[in-house]
Amino acid sequence: MPAIPTLTTPRLLLRPWTAEDRDAFAAMAADPKVMEFLLPLDRAASDALVDRVEAHFARHGFGYWAVEVQGHAPFIGFVGLGMVGFEAAFTPAVEVAWRLDSRHWGQGYATEAATAAMGTAFDRFGLEEVIALTVPANRRSRAVMERLGMVRDPAEDFDHPRLAEGHPLRRHVLYRKSRDSK
Repeated sequence: MPAIPTLTTPRLLLRPWTAEDRDAFAAMAADPKVMEFLLPLDRAASDALVDRVEAHFARHGFGYWAVEVQGHAPFIGFVGLGMVGFEAAFTPAVEVAWRLDSRHWGQGYATEAATAAMGTAFDRFGLEEVIALTVPANRRSRAVMERLGMVRDPAEDFDHPRLAEGHPLRRHVLYRKSRDSK
């Protein structure tokens, strides 16, 4: 497996996952505040997600990095880049995504880490575009997308194909940022 690049920002370290991160991530996945706009994960599903993250890094060279606040918190969640795993009008595509422990919200960490991940997407991996998606009600994530300079076209909003008709999380908004708009 190629070495996973480590990214640094003024306050954060985006790094490969460790075995110790799995317990902290499982605790995050059990927090209803963190999971409000996501499908719930039990411990087995949480560990399976980390396994998929590690496999994604091996396959593509990028993925969802574990995030730590340098010198203060060894694991606050993940931020990174992932291949969209379903078919839609905008796929194939690479998504920037984040999931942070709610105790670390409101400090600009998601924006700071996602900025680093997107810079890597464009500069190291030569991607032409990065997308982000969420449910319309997730105002916190949408605000991060807008701070990242991502743009939404309401005509591109879509129903997530992996969620059943009538599911409260089915409708999604799509944001984009191109290399040219860096």
